[in-house]
Amino acid sequence: MDVQAAGFPGEVTTFAEAIRKADGIIIVSPEYNWTIPGGLKNALDRVSRLENQPFREKPVAIQSASGGPLGGARMQYHLRMALTYLSAFVFGIPEVFVGLAQTKFDPHTLELKDDPTRKVVADQLAAFAKFVARFKG
Repeated sequence: MDVQAAGFPGEVTTFAEAIRKADGIIIVSPEYNWTIPGGLKNALDRVSRLENQPFREKPVAIQSASGGPLGGARMQYHLRMALTYLSAFVFGIPEVFVGLAQTKFDPHTLELKDDPTRKVVADQLAAFAKFVARFKG
């Protein structure tokens, strides 16, 4: 039986409505096997089949982290492609790539302790707020 023909699960429609109601979306994700983690990709795939596509013309910023030096760059590249297919307005720069993430967070509290990384995150958030404001009319 076609799952889509049977109707979308409540979790999918709840997720889609949250996206639709938001002024902008920030996706923060690790990189998994050089790409988008399966759970995130599945969530995007599920909402991609809905009428009234929730990501259409929605401002979206991306942040990523990995244990390696690239900080999730490959994941971001793939995610940008997926979001472009969904007609999202993907925010450009500044970008946030947290490489060697295991050295930048407190191991007990998980608080980001690396000041240069904290600055780039703050810079991105400030710039993204201005980007989102352009679409609020």
